[in-house]
Amino acid sequence: HVQLVESGGGSALSGGSLRLSCIASEYMYCMTWFRQAPGNEREGVANIHNDGRTYYVDSVKGRFTISQDNAKDTLYLQMNDLKPDDTAMYYCAGSLKGGVWHRMGIYNYWGQGTQVTVS
Repeated sequence: HVQLVESGGGSALSGGSLRLSCIASEYMYCMTWFRQAPGNEREGVANIHNDGRTYYVDSVKGRFTISQDNAKDTLYLQMNDLKPDDTAMYYCAGSLKGGVWHRMGIYNYWGQGTQVTVS
């Protein structure tokens, strides 16, 4: 049984910063942060592959940075210059094989989510 556990969510003012963390119990080929706000589709926010390649949705480019530690079992999302539109539940997802990074169907494991609220 593989577990992904997110932390670091909370409330921030517009222009502020938060850092999310996700601890995975097993190795993942790639990992992605998704988010979903009420009434919105769940969207891929940022992705990192085990070769270091990263991808971001256009709305967060230049503001968010995805990274992982040397062991590649802890994932981070540094969120700067937060905006109210960033308000959502953020989920950590892991895939054992990879694929099109923003398609939910490739992900084998999901965390429970951490709420981010920006006002």
